[in-house]
Amino acid sequence: MTRTPYILLPYQRDWTGDPAQVKVIEKSRRIGLSWSEAADDTLHASRSSGSDVWYIGYNKDMAEEFINDCAFWARQYDLAAGAVEEEVLEDEDKDILTFRIKFSSGHKIVALSSRPSNLRGKQGVVVVDEAAFHDDLGALLKAALALLIWGGRVRVISTHDGEDNPFNELVKDIRAGRTPYSLHRVTFDDALEQGLFRRICLKTGQKWSPQAEAAWRREIIDLYGDSAREELFCIPSQGSGTFLSRAMVEQCMDTGIRVIRYGQDDDFARRPKPWREKEVADWCADTIEPLLAQLDPKRQSFFGQDFGRSGDLSVIVPLQERQDATFRAPFVLELANMPFEQQKQILFFIVDRLPRFRHGALDARGNGQYLAEVAMQKYGEARITQVMLSEPWYRENMPPYKAAFEDRSILLPRDADIIEDHRAFKVVRGVARIPDTRTTGSDGRKRHGDSGIAGALAWFATRQEGGGETEYRSVAKRRVSRGAF
Repeated sequence: MTRTPYILLPYQRDWTGDPAQVKVIEKSRRIGLSWSEAADDTLHASRSSGSDVWYIGYNKDMAEEFINDCAFWARQYDLAAGAVEEEVLEDEDKDILTFRIKFSSGHKIVALSSRPSNLRGKQGVVVVDEAAFHDDLGALLKAALALLIWGGRVRVISTHDGEDNPFNELVKDIRAGRTPYSLHRVTFDDALEQGLFRRICLKTGQKWSPQAEAAWRREIIDLYGDSAREELFCIPSQGSGTFLSRAMVEQCMDTGIRVIRYGQDDDFARRPKPWREKEVADWCADTIEPLLAQLDPKRQSFFGQDFGRSGDLSVIVPLQERQDATFRAPFVLELANMPFEQQKQILFFIVDRLPRFRHGALDARGNGQYLAEVAMQKYGEARITQVMLSEPWYRENMPPYKAAFEDRSILLPRDADIIEDHRAFKVVRGVARIPDTRTTGSDGRKRHGDSGIAGALAWFATRQEGGGETEYRSVAKRRVSRGAF
């Protein structure tokens, strides 16, 4: 028996099913998101327990299309609703033609212009569509958020229009944890994966096949040309270059914090195990323990580690929370050419002595997987996250790390190599990460943004409630559309 498909695709259901008071979505063009919003708003306005809905697009055509979509859904739901009406709204500068549809519930859906004053005295749900293209998004959202006081809801929908656009700033603030809204993200490929082209074929009578979908995908991408990354894949344009400026990093550095560099030659790994253990234990007692002893025993501690063996450095960044809710590194430790067992020995020495140790995050890629796993086994899943660094992880967690520098919430050693490691983060395809190229440190060793990654992992650890995962975990309230059709 053929299964009847859901009317809405998974990413559309994720969006309409999110009950957040304020939700935001960065999306590809023409994936039917506003259409699904109309489906949800029509049901809401038709209920006696619902409310009015105020739709704000940036031009007349969008307004008319949305209201017609609502009328379509009213017919499909067999709801008692009036015909679409045109209405002249008296504005301070000029009268504006709007559209509305009324329901027997007493509620209505009205398309307004984007002038913030139009929301004065209104109650209900506000839908801001293609938010990146409104003239004054900040003022518009300020007016819309006032409706929350009496139980209203705000939905912000948009494709991107540049790195510095207020909509992208809003998205970055949500990812950074500054703004407690629900964030969704649906690219063109996400929509295809969840059945967009299959649905198009179903509606148009075409026969679906993987080959036909691939050809259609290429046709659409070619159609958008150089704009495809922004219009289809949620990557704001002009988003390249250094992610953290020197001035931003330097303002969060303290000359009183040490960088400890400890390396071994190739012969060290061939020495007997008891000899290696004694050598490292003595070094830890002489060098690390006095610094750990200075930490406040009443404050919580965290750490992040970027792993390296013979090529890249292993860097451990401990952080301790202070009374003013900022986080200070007691030191940063860089290990060069250190055998696996001694890296474990050193890490456990540090973590065992961190006061009120709360959470640690370790780079679990490649050879780092061993150390991340044994740390999880020793300290438990609730306190260790094994992080597979990936584009989704960087997208989710680099904005909060940048916010830590902007807000001066983190304090690291004042050190030229650490500055350069942090300046090595580049925005690639809209996401801040470390490129493949390496730099040379002050000691002549190759570096690959090692202390920058360790710092980002440490900051990630400070934001965990507990419980680790093998890839990454979102800490802001967020829904990323995934699922089977």
